[in-house]
Amino acid sequence: MAKSERRYHVGFDLGGTKMLAVVYDEGFQPVARKRRRTRGHEGQEAGLARVANTIRNAVKASDIDTARIASIGVGCAGTLDLDRGVLLEAANLGWTNAPLKDALEEEFGCPVMIVNDVDAGVYGEYRFGAGRNARCVVGVFPGTGIGGGCVYEGRILRGRRSSCMEVGFMKIVSDSPPAGLGPSGILEGAASRLAVSAAAAQAAYRGQAPELRKLAGTDLSEIRGGVLARAIDRGDKVIERIVRRSAEFVGIAVGNLVNLLAPDVIVLGGGLVEAMPKLYVTAARESARETAIPSMHESFTIEVAELGDDAAVMGAAAWAFESLD
Repeated sequence: MAKSERRYHVGFDLGGTKMLAVVYDEGFQPVARKRRRTRGHEGQEAGLARVANTIRNAVKASDIDTARIASIGVGCAGTLDLDRGVLLEAANLGWTNAPLKDALEEEFGCPVMIVNDVDAGVYGEYRFGAGRNARCVVGVFPGTGIGGGCVYEGRILRGRRSSCMEVGFMKIVSDSPPAGLGPSGILEGAASRLAVSAAAAQAAYRGQAPELRKLAGTDLSEIRGGVLARAIDRGDKVIERIVRRSAEFVGIAVGNLVNLLAPDVIVLGGGLVEAMPKLYVTAARESARETAIPSMHESFTIEVAELGDDAAVMGAAAWAFESLD
C-alpha cells in the first residue's frame, strides 16, 4: 500500500495503571478507542502482547484495515531510550529493557515512536489544547509525583537519548519530606498530590478539618482532588491553606522556568488543578510572578490543561506523525 493511502494514526498511553489506545483520522479526530488496566504482575512478554492486542482491538473497532495505519505513538511512564525506542525501566510494570518500538513495528508494519508520557501530554496541549501554536509551552502536572515537559518551537525538548524536564526534582525549599527517589526539599515532596493528601490527613486527624474527616477520614487513598475541593467548599480553611501552599510551590518552579525558557504559556494539569482551577492557578500565578524577573511578568500566561486524559494519547499520536520522514 502506498504511503499516501495510510491515513490513520494510533496514539497509545502506557501510564501507571492504564493502557489507552485511540485511532485518529488524518485530521486527528478520534475514530475508535480501547482502554485496559495494566497488570504489573503478568511479566514483560505478556505485557507487550497486551499492548499490541489493545492497539489491534482499537483498530478493529475503527473498522479500518491495519495496513492503513501510518504511525503509532506511545507515551510511556518510566525511563526511556528514545532513539532505540526501548522502555529501559518501568517500576509500576516491572519491565526492564522492553523493546516497544521494535515489537510494535514488527507487529503492525508502520513507524513507531515512543515518548515520555508527560512530554506527550504537553505536546498534546500544544497541538490541540491550552497551548495551541505557542512558541514555547511548558507543562507542569501535579499528581502522585509532579511531571513536567516543554515544547519549544514545535519540538519536544529532550536530552541526547532520554527525556528531560524533571520538574518534580527541582529544589524548592531547604527541607521537606522526601519524595520516593528524590532528596528532601524538592517540588514533589512539597507539592505533589501525595504531599497535599498527607498534610490534609494530618489536619483531619487533629480535628482541624472536620469536613474532610466526614468525607474521607484519614485514608490517603481517598483524599484526592475532588474530595479536597468539597472539603474546602464546606468550610475547611486549613485544607484551603494546604492546597494554596502546594500551588505556591508549583508557582516558584514555574517562575524559575520562566526565567530559564521564557515560555509563552504554562499549562497546569492533573487532578488537583482540575478540581480547583481558580484557587490553584491564582495562587500559582502570584507565586510565579514573585519568582520571575520583572521584565518577564507580562510575557506568559498560566492556563489549565484542556484535554484531560486524552492529552498524552493525542500528543503521542501527533508526535509520531510529525516524526515521520
